[in-house]
Amino acid sequence: MPAEGGKTDMERIGLFSEMEYITVGDRYVSQFNRPFNEAASKNRQLLPGGSKEMSSLQAGYFDPHFVRVFEGEGYVNLNQVRRRHMMVEAKKNLGKAFLPTNGEKKPCGLGSYYGTIGGPVPFFSAQSKPREKYKPPGKNLYTNPGKKGTGYGYANVTIGKQFSHSADFYDAPKLNYKKENEEHHGLLKGTAFKLNLYPREYFDTNPYSFENPLPPIKKAEKKELPTKPFKPSSPGKKAGGMKAGTFDPYPSHSADPYEVKLTSQISSKGPKIFHPPGGPKSRPVESIMTLNVKRALNTKNYKTASIQSY
Repeated sequence: MPAEGGKTDMERIGLFSEMEYITVGDRYVSQFNRPFNEAASKNRQLLPGGSKEMSSLQAGYFDPHFVRVFEGEGYVNLNQVRRRHMMVEAKKNLGKAFLPTNGEKKPCGLGSYYGTIGGPVPFFSAQSKPREKYKPPGKNLYTNPGKKGTGYGYANVTIGKQFSHSADFYDAPKLNYKKENEEHHGLLKGTAFKLNLYPREYFDTNPYSFENPLPPIKKAEKKELPTKPFKPSSPGKKAGGMKAGTFDPYPSHSADPYEVKLTSQISSKGPKIFHPPGGPKSRPVESIMTLNVKRALNTKNYKTASIQSY
């Protein structure tokens, strides 16, 4: 469309013509079905001719014939080249080669200073140092010779004097204890004090003891068993279909017409179904003997209580 100035859009942008569209009219091809390399499946392909194996023949190499690395070169003597190089290096020396005055010295054994720079050290010398003349000490003090014996069973062997003999009775501890015991009982004025309120368990040694005599023991009566076995008067009757084997005679016929009973006529008061109660549950229970002792015995009647009150 022409713009306000009278120029078209193409003239205003500066282009000679509108850009053409390359894919107009082409057939749509999905990107999933599109081949990866379409040109590789067209025309003649590259044929390498198979792989070659390494061998001593020329077919195992790329070149058609064997090519030398150096071809047409002259022979070179390596020793001659080495000597020429040594002569060139020798011209660089300003004088003669340095030679040491003497060769190195080798040690002749352990502890020898031959071949060292400093020489022997006087501190490590093996010569003995000068010492003063030895003066022997004076003579020891002369005393009597030592007495023989160890002291056990020998008299006058120890430094001190011998102990004098003192008599020791055989039963001295027993006699001394007897004497002290007699002196102790002589100072007592009476017998030992005894308290009558000594604590006891259950107020007495036996809480179930009583003064009354026990009743005589009841002897169980023995029933006399019959000596002869029981025999019925007549043998049992067999059922024969006419009530001959029953105790009662055949019942008489009673007319009972068939009638439908209403629900109001049916009595609802019938025998109830028996439901047994739940079983006993375990719980801590004190014995009957303990309960009777706690209820019947106390601090006031424990002496007068008897077995009949239980």
